[in-house]
Amino acid sequence: MDTVRIFDTTLRDGEQSPGATLTLPEKVEIARLLEMMGVDIIEAGFPISSEGDFQSVKAIAEVVRKSVVCALARCHPKDIERAGQAISPAHRGRIHVFCATSKIHREHKLRKGKQQIIELSVQSIQQARSYTPDVEFSPEDASRTELDFLEEITQAAIEAGATTINLPDTVGYATPEGYGSIFRHLIERLPIIRQKNIILSAHCHDDLGLAVANSLSAVINGARQVECTINGIGERAGNASLEEFVMNLRVRSDAYRLRTNIDTTKLYPASRMVSTLTGLTVPRNKAIVGQNAFAHESGIHQDGVLKYRETYEIMDPASVGVPKNELVLGKHSGRAAFKDRVAQLGYTLTDEQIESTFVKFKALADKKKEIFDEDIEALIDDILERSTSLWELQNLQVISGTNAIPTATVVLKDSSGKVDTDASTGDGPIDAIYSAIQRITGVRASLTDYRIRAVTKGKEAMGEVQIELDHNGTKVRGRGVSTDIIEASAQAYLAAINRLRMHEYRNREITQHSGV
Repeated sequence: MDTVRIFDTTLRDGEQSPGATLTLPEKVEIARLLEMMGVDIIEAGFPISSEGDFQSVKAIAEVVRKSVVCALARCHPKDIERAGQAISPAHRGRIHVFCATSKIHREHKLRKGKQQIIELSVQSIQQARSYTPDVEFSPEDASRTELDFLEEITQAAIEAGATTINLPDTVGYATPEGYGSIFRHLIERLPIIRQKNIILSAHCHDDLGLAVANSLSAVINGARQVECTINGIGERAGNASLEEFVMNLRVRSDAYRLRTNIDTTKLYPASRMVSTLTGLTVPRNKAIVGQNAFAHESGIHQDGVLKYRETYEIMDPASVGVPKNELVLGKHSGRAAFKDRVAQLGYTLTDEQIESTFVKFKALADKKKEIFDEDIEALIDDILERSTSLWELQNLQVISGTNAIPTATVVLKDSSGKVDTDASTGDGPIDAIYSAIQRITGVRASLTDYRIRAVTKGKEAMGEVQIELDHNGTKVRGRGVSTDIIEASAQAYLAAINRLRMHEYRNREITQHSGV
């Protein structure tokens, strides 16, 4: 079977999901798991967009050795220079340059003619080659670009030195038949693709729910790289889901006769990690990794599965890494068992982080009889969050009741060690807490989303609060977990405030951009 390369853009396109901002340590953790999973290329970020993105790409380039580390750049000298600097520590680095080519983009966004776009693209590819021989070129909005112009710019890009040509369905407009025909057309009309062993790539958005179907059509018609994200996260309706695409090729190998290098047993842990760190909850009915993906309620289905699993299950849950026994640890568990479970969940923590998390685990075990994977993930998330926090919650006292005025006293410690205390009233205990935090931090933002759910089972379950804040058009998410839902609410708000402040510090002069 031919191998299809998996190009994961969770850390670039995926992070462009509203509110899904990740800290540098969180990005590194995800990158490490992607590498362990067998992802061929990791698109680590867009270095010119901010200092934070530049540092993240550079940090990932320093720790990843098996996967190619890729940086995105527009066809602009400063973009390419910044991308080249960011991937300089990489064992294998790639620069991904893009330029809009469709008629609607040429006329209304770039306001350039075809020849200008070709010349700009060629110059940019040549500049990128001065940093790395591995250069990918994307004619943005390729699915709506005239075929004759797509031929022309693809030929020019290959002659300029591009080794991968990506044909993005930037706005999710394509149909499987139409998208696949673009790849077939270019392969038939451009002999240089075969002569130079050029890899054609598919990058599909899910605006019409066809991202995975379009990606499959692309590989049927000659594409040998697919660009996707964990859980299908990304701008608007998201990108092609990595786990769905990979399992299609695996389960239906008889139909596609294609394979990937992905260790599918890491799919579920990767899904859980990305969901936990971004705060973007996976829908229960999500294919492959959703909570209901292998659940059976119908009596007929249950009877069939009990008699012979394959009557109603086309995949073994273990093949995608779904744990058979969620209960793993308790109050008598030692460090070795705890460290092993953290590794099984896909995290690569330092000894200091392991120790800090273990202390919190022991404290939680004194409150709960049963410790689940979700509990451990929540503790790890808290440790990673604290590593870049500007403020930490030190103490919280709340007065609330039928005849009482809701009042909250909050004690915060900032990164310099200074402790501040303030109190506030509100319409309820949560409103009072948030008002007090705003007074201490000086950050005023609108609360646009507030959700509560039980992380695990039973009356002793940890409660999870997820919120979204909007500050002058910038949206950030925050997550807090505790057996006390009031405390979890305070942690979630403070986490969002910290992310907002870090975003502002690292992005004072953000270059306005758009992605493929």
